[in-house]
Amino acid sequence: MKNPPHFLRALASRNYRLYISGQWVSLLGNWMTATASMWLVYHLSGSPLAVGVVVFANQIPILILAPLAGVLVDRTDGLRVMRTTQALAMLQSAAMAVFTLSGHMTVAVLIVLSIVQGLINAFDFPSRQALVYGLAGDRALLENVIALNSITFNLARLVGPAIAGFVIAGFGAGACFAVDAVAYLAVLWALMAVRIEPRTEPASQAHPLEDLREGVSYAMNHPSIRRMLLMVPVIALVGFTHSVLAPVFAKDIFHGDARTLGLLLSATGAGSLVAGGFMSGRTSSTGLGRLVAIGSLICGLSLAGIGLSPGLTLGTTAYAAAGLGSVLVMIAGNTWVQMLVEDDKRGRVMSLFQMGASFYPIGGLIAGALAEGLGPRVAIIICGGSCSVAALVFAWSLKKPDAPEGVGGVLAPAE
Repeated sequence: MKNPPHFLRALASRNYRLYISGQWVSLLGNWMTATASMWLVYHLSGSPLAVGVVVFANQIPILILAPLAGVLVDRTDGLRVMRTTQALAMLQSAAMAVFTLSGHMTVAVLIVLSIVQGLINAFDFPSRQALVYGLAGDRALLENVIALNSITFNLARLVGPAIAGFVIAGFGAGACFAVDAVAYLAVLWALMAVRIEPRTEPASQAHPLEDLREGVSYAMNHPSIRRMLLMVPVIALVGFTHSVLAPVFAKDIFHGDARTLGLLLSATGAGSLVAGGFMSGRTSSTGLGRLVAIGSLICGLSLAGIGLSPGLTLGTTAYAAAGLGSVLVMIAGNTWVQMLVEDDKRGRVMSLFQMGASFYPIGGLIAGALAEGLGPRVAIIICGGSCSVAALVFAWSLKKPDAPEGVGGVLAPAE
């Protein structure tokens, strides 16, 4: 694509066009699977806590293994790692379909398969984050690539759950898993067609744990990167509980079915899409810290709004606002770190970012337990209040002398 509009400027890169086209198809299938999994576990168990356990099982391997995976990505070819992980993910989705369609799916089996997917994602996510810079091909395109990735992710998040709701109602959850397995062929094709220049610097010969220590030390001694890496796990812990509790609100609070769940998750995707569109149209990298604080506050107030919603209409609107706020935090935070980190440490530092984002399953367990003990409305209001407090603390931290106005112009040096 020659001379694309400013907000699509990253599409001028052939590699990025290939990557994003394959991702779009695959992500639709991923969101169908995510929706079907949440509906299926709640249908099988009737327990909000069980939903949290499945989310925990899917994400906890990332929390544990992502830093070591980042070392691997910095030592090897991230593109090759991602090709492998996507092929394994296709097989995992196929297994989900076989168990469900044959009538042998149970909560225990679903938890085990969720752990398998988490193990795959532990290596896939750091390689995906490190690959962003290579796909951009130009530092000036980095923010646009990250924003367009988010738009694609959240456009699929908007459409995928809605499709899944109708597929589940008509054919069952197993059909969603089968579609997801087939959809992986698109991203595998795209990844095989991408051509990125191999790294010229020699791979580190140090012990992997020494490389990991170096990456952690670098991140923690860089004030701006450290600030963001400490904020991300807080938002992941309490800011995404609306997604974990979506099946409970769809069925028990708003008295709906799988289509209602699809509507709530699609509303989250719509809000996220607005955030991605806003970020893709930005012409400057400054002010990212303020956007993180604003997004966190929007997220917190929206969660409280969900808990107080008297009906589906206001609840859906609050879900959309929560999606906008949470994704604004993640895009701005990701861009902040990617702009600051040195290339030879990108895999390790971005794995720390991903590890922070993977506190989401712990938040899912907490939200599920709170919902079971105090009710879903009280649980999500508590999470919203916690998110709002974190937003105010982060905004205060930006007033410190070592806090940059944003990222852009002069980058804060690593200390």
